[in-house]
Amino acid sequence: MDNASAWLKGGASHVIVTSWVFREGRVDWDRLAQLTQAIGKDRLVLDLSCRHRDGEYFVVTDRWQTFTELTINPANLAQLAGFCSEFLIHAVDVEGLCRGIDDELVARLAEWSPLPTTYAGGASSLADLERVTHLGRGKIDLTIGSALDIFGGSGIRYEDVVAFNRKR
Repeated sequence: MDNASAWLKGGASHVIVTSWVFREGRVDWDRLAQLTQAIGKDRLVLDLSCRHRDGEYFVVTDRWQTFTELTINPANLAQLAGFCSEFLIHAVDVEGLCRGIDDELVARLAEWSPLPTTYAGGASSLADLERVTHLGRGKIDLTIGSALDIFGGSGIRYEDVVAFNRKR
């Protein structure tokens, strides 16, 4: 929590928080409330990295190794929305592989998320950006990592992404 305040004082517009709000596989609601009170709901982005298991998406922590009991669903997203201004959702099963996005997760997020949401995981081409825009019904943003040329990738040119977004 002290670290978050330092970043904001240093000029960051938002702080992204992930595993810190979980303890023993559960959301620590007191810790989350303290963080929200300390830095403000409007400056907090919750990173809900998730993995697919048994037909659901479970939030995972500790470098994506520990499954929590929290699933990505309308009720849980609505409850968490009371503490933050945005969600960053990592699709851990496809993250960093540059083999395409998790279509099902993007579609669910478009239907369920009450807040601005950025999806991360698997993007390998400009077609994936178009797919997220379509499946996400214009409500889900995409972050592109290792496929992007400025990060050493060869799948997507930064200039093409900028041009895509300027058209929107």
